[in-house]
Amino acid sequence: MILPQETTEDYVIATGSQYSVREFITWSAAELGITLEFSGSGVEEVATVTSVSGDMAPAVTSGDVLMRIDPRYFRPAEVETLLGDPAKAKTKLGWVPEITAQEMCAEMVAEDLKTARRHALLKTHGMETPMAVEG
Repeated sequence: MILPQETTEDYVIATGSQYSVREFITWSAAELGITLEFSGSGVEEVATVTSVSGDMAPAVTSGDVLMRIDPRYFRPAEVETLLGDPAKAKTKLGWVPEITAQEMCAEMVAEDLKTARRHALLKTHGMETPMAVEG
């Protein structure tokens, strides 16, 4: 929709809805059958597994800490809130979101799970490959 426009313009492609990182983590865990409990606050906050159902997260057990706050990833100039306004894309292009943030999260988890299963299979056969490389 953006490319065939005669005039080049910037558009915000967003749902116009706002969710917390905690919500995104909770949705991601739920996709794998994991229930989390958040405790602590600020840089001491953690998410601990309270239960696991199904077989999508075989290495995760109750009591595991799956999320910790790491100040190394804070932005130097942190903003209080982030919320995209898609009004221009809706008005000028007729664009509307086709999926919800929760559905996008489910798609992302499904793809990551495929990758994790591939890596697990390779590891079972003696091949080591990094899951992620951080710089």
